Amino acid sequence: QVQLVESGGGLVQPGGSLRLSCAASGSMFSYNTMGWYRQAPGKQRELVARISSVGSTNYADSVKGRFTISRDNAKKTVYLQMSSLKPEDTAVYYCSWGATYWGQGTQVTVSS
Repeated sequence: QVQLVESGGGLVQPGGSLRLSCAASGSMFSYNTMGWYRQAPGKQRELVARISSVGSTNYADSVKGRFTISRDNAKKTVYLQMSSLKPEDTAVYYCSWGATYWGQGTQVTVSS
């Protein structure tokens, strides 16, 4: 079993930056794709970015060039560096291990 705990959310002005972290427990962390998803009020959860066990990445078109996903297998942690944030990035952000285990989510609010 994998347990995930997100941190780093908060309130930020448009154009600002935040870094989300997701710390995992369990020995299986390094063997699967990790992903960041988000869900805005009234909308379905959507994939933001994911990173494979060997570091291959892909991003939603809406965040390409602004967000960067990375992982540190030794620390069992995955990160999401978010820059040039927009109000439409406001959502609860969740990390996922293999789209099987999920964290509790962290709120990101982009507003002036």
